[in-house]
Amino acid sequence: MKITLYRKSGCPWSAAVMGFLNEMNIPYEIRNVTTNPAYAKEVEAATGQSKSPTLDIDGTILRDAGVEEVAQVLEQRGIVI
Repeated sequence: MKITLYRKSGCPWSAAVMGFLNEMNIPYEIRNVTTNPAYAKEVEAATGQSKSPTLDIDGTILRDAGVEEVAQVLEQRGIVI
């Protein structure tokens, strides 16, 4: 499984999701849309928005996602119980 987390610098919701993924020992790639405009364009192309955090979990896009939404998708995939 591949998880990409698009975040803005200083975003508390991104920090919460990152903390959850770290706690669960789930690997993910961080793409900071604040420092890399190309990543911001990827988010806008995928969602039509620039919300943070946005996650791509094996092609499932979660925009403006919180820990609960991320946990639900991972649970559906048998990753988190």
